[in-house]
Amino acid sequence: MAPSILEQKEPVENELVAKIKQSENRDVLIQTTLQTNEQVIARVTDGIYRQPASALRELISNAYDADATRVTIKTDAPRFEQITIEDDGAGMSPEVLAHLLYNIGGSAKRNREGEQLGITSRNDSTRSPGGRQLIGKIGIGLFSVSQLTHSFQIVTKTKGDNHRTVATVSLRQFSDSATSDSEDTSKFESGKVTIWRERATDKDRHGTTIALTKIRPQARDTLRSREIWDAIERNEETADEDEKQAIEPPRFHIGRVDSTGRLLKKTGKSYSDLPWLKADKPGEAFEKLVNAVWNQLDEANPNPKLERIFDYYLRMVWQLALAVPLPYVDGHLFDMPTGGWAKTFELSNKRRGTAELVKVRQETKIRDALSLTDPPKSIGKFAVIIDDLKLARPVRFKNLPTTDHALKHPLVFVGKCSESFEKLPPELSGGPLRFEAYLFWSPKIAPSEHQGALVRIHGASGTLYDPTFMRYQVAELTRLRQITCEILVSEGLESALNIDREAFNNAHPHAVFITRWLHSALRQLATVQKKEAAAVRSQKREISKDEQTGAIQKIVVEAWAKQTKDPASIPPAVQIVDEEKAFKKTSGSYVFRRSAVTDKKDPPKTPKEKARREIVEEKLKAITQILAAFNVLDRITKPEQEELLLAISKVLEEREE
Repeated sequence: MAPSILEQKEPVENELVAKIKQSENRDVLIQTTLQTNEQVIARVTDGIYRQPASALRELISNAYDADATRVTIKTDAPRFEQITIEDDGAGMSPEVLAHLLYNIGGSAKRNREGEQLGITSRNDSTRSPGGRQLIGKIGIGLFSVSQLTHSFQIVTKTKGDNHRTVATVSLRQFSDSATSDSEDTSKFESGKVTIWRERATDKDRHGTTIALTKIRPQARDTLRSREIWDAIERNEETADEDEKQAIEPPRFHIGRVDSTGRLLKKTGKSYSDLPWLKADKPGEAFEKLVNAVWNQLDEANPNPKLERIFDYYLRMVWQLALAVPLPYVDGHLFDMPTGGWAKTFELSNKRRGTAELVKVRQETKIRDALSLTDPPKSIGKFAVIIDDLKLARPVRFKNLPTTDHALKHPLVFVGKCSESFEKLPPELSGGPLRFEAYLFWSPKIAPSEHQGALVRIHGASGTLYDPTFMRYQVAELTRLRQITCEILVSEGLESALNIDREAFNNAHPHAVFITRWLHSALRQLATVQKKEAAAVRSQKREISKDEQTGAIQKIVVEAWAKQTKDPASIPPAVQIVDEEKAFKKTSGSYVFRRSAVTDKKDPPKTPKEKARREIVEEKLKAITQILAAFNVLDRITKPEQEELLLAISKVLEEREE
């Protein structure tokens, strides 16, 4: 006899308890549905996004999904008392706004409800009405603003409506809810909303403006780079010179405010230090921001890091430029020729395949040679302006600084792959996966944060570059620091994204497949790069006769070669100069002021003493190169490098009795 089933679609706890007690054996089965406590939603909206930049990224993504062509952000930098985000997208009708407010975590995108509300295409619920592949899908993006504030206003209008809709939202933090021993912990209000309509004079205008007020103190301090400025101010106020630390302000910054948060304070002779001028157009200003990073290679900074070059605000701008669907600052790699400036290779998808040189006329675009489609035409026109900057992907491929490396030109590795996962059911595989990718090898990749692999889905990314290349277990650190990679997913992988879109579920079949593909691509790159280096080495000896015969330099070269495992790579040049501004610029070299790394102030009195100092200096340079080979030097700041070398110099100078 088949057991009867007592269906319980909308359970009440007491009724469910009674049903359970009735079921004394398997003859009576109970079916019910899982229910989510509203405190869970409160936790989600209040805690999954870690940085202020995440909130702005989500709001830009929402504008993109609404077919906006322009997003304008005003941050009130460097005070950050309020932030506004304005777009010219479709706007929200009262029906759409009501659904948004009553269905946190229940997005209408990617389903028929979205089609009925007019926020998705009638033919494809995964696309916007304008045909863009949607970025959002969960329905919590708007509430990422809780990272910045718990009070904001929405002003939105659709085309043809003679009214705009205004909503003021006050989010409630989970910590504000009733305590765990309260009588009613099942009910929780995520926030209060006040809504009204206003008559609009421009009937055809459309879009949404979100005004964030009462920025949270923690978020405001982060945006103001409060931690670094507080450390600098404490150091400036230290009376004892011996107790002062080597703390330097960021090379470029938007300025700092005093303790009241209203008045600006000077750093040196100016309030801010920016690589662009006020008269520059937003696009020109952003290009200068990108140039400022690459220029660090010519300013005795072999491995420029954003965290040392920029304050938090400028780093945030950089990360936003990487995250959303935007054109590259100097053009897409796929639109560049296959030869003349670099060598282009096609990656194999076979298990033990090898990359093959693309043999076409060198002026042929990489896109045309390999039939690539990224970016899809559906992206259309989309611009993001934040204060004085028009964002673009800050990734540069051509006209890079020259280095001492034997291979003077970049190597480009391009691949594409489509996998259907036929052996797995769709609910386990996540459906088909399709992507294109490039691995760009160059002697120097700037900034250092771009050394790694970045994954984009439909042009957008919530993740940063992964310097481990998805846990690639090969000890070739030097070569990995010379590679930047983007995996451009056009179908699939979305189900592998974590809820904050800033990391992946590494066990998901799509993530596993891409990981294996990338590791195969890296092996193919290493094989080609070694062959190219060997060919160059056979034609031109990279090490001079003096360096080959010099005992000190021979030790350095052997240590460098053994550690880097790159036959074409030579140790970086080290210069010790009297005045840092007067040195001969060589990209990738280390430059130190003689007065900072040695305590010998007076000139040598005898030829013997002069010779001895020269030997000590050569040994100091050699030790510096060995420290660089083991990646010790680049882990510390420039002042710390100088202190380290000064201590070593003193040891070398110490004479035996």
